Amino acid sequence: MKKYTNINDIENIKEAVKAAIQLKKTPHQDAELGLHKTLVMLFFNSSLRTRLSTEKAARNLGMQVMVLNVNDAWNLEFEDGTVMNLNTTEHIKEAAQVISQYADVIAVRVFPGLVDKEKDASEFVLNSFIKYASIPVVNMESATAHPLQALTDAITIEELKTVSKPKVVLSWAPHPKALPQAVANSFIQMMQTVDVDFSITHPEGYDLNPDIIKGTPVSYNQEEALKDADFVYVKNWSSYTDYGKILSEDANWMMTRAKLRDAKFMHCLPVRRNVVVEDAVLDSEQSVVIQQANNRTYAAQIVLKQILESL
Repeated sequence: MKKYTNINDIENIKEAVKAAIQLKKTPHQDAELGLHKTLVMLFFNSSLRTRLSTEKAARNLGMQVMVLNVNDAWNLEFEDGTVMNLNTTEHIKEAAQVISQYADVIAVRVFPGLVDKEKDASEFVLNSFIKYASIPVVNMESATAHPLQALTDAITIEELKTVSKPKVVLSWAPHPKALPQAVANSFIQMMQTVDVDFSITHPEGYDLNPDIIKGTPVSYNQEEALKDADFVYVKNWSSYTDYGKILSEDANWMMTRAKLRDAKFMHCLPVRRNVVVEDAVLDSEQSVVIQQANNRTYAAQIVLKQILESL
């Protein structure tokens, strides 16, 4: 693997999922692989699980890790031909090349502005690092994608499924803030590649990018969509058509025990209790969010392992 910026960078997802599950049994088996190798993690936005799990994964592989909170350090310029006489102090052209001399892998986390759809869709920050860095780039969540989370989710479903082809439903939930579509986008793309019965449910006005949805069934009736589900993945996202806007805060879309029935509850975390999901679900044995969070390490570790093997 030369980079991991979207799930299509994984040559064989089924094998990668199996390998990640095996890594959980002996996480230090490849501790020599990353010896004298360095991972630099750049955070344009804050992180808890992604930061800690990716660092742990790298250390399990014997790598050294350096972390930089970019916006606390300096403002990068990404546009070509810009006269840098305002608040940007360094251009991505120099920054990416310099970091490439200090590291063997760069991991980047940057959120969308949720104002300019075209600009966010261009993934200008992530793609600038891909363009100007001379080492592999890993996406720790970008404007439109979160491939590490999607791989985590596939691992979790594979571990916990009790039927060969489980029914998986992605359900929108209310939230007081406008959130990105990245997690939902990558989850959809991942579910389209694995052997599940997959569908999406959300209120009208929250349809996601049609290039990502493709032929996946979409329902505006949440309770109907959830019938007989084995896994329910709950996530808020702001409007794609009316870009970045909150069109609904309908509390009736909150996940409850009554709607969940016998399904397992999934969420990427952090989650707002009694807004996105009621306590009775999160505190029940049906909630697998902690196991999901643990699997973040092994999703990152199998990605880094495959990248190191290609160096």
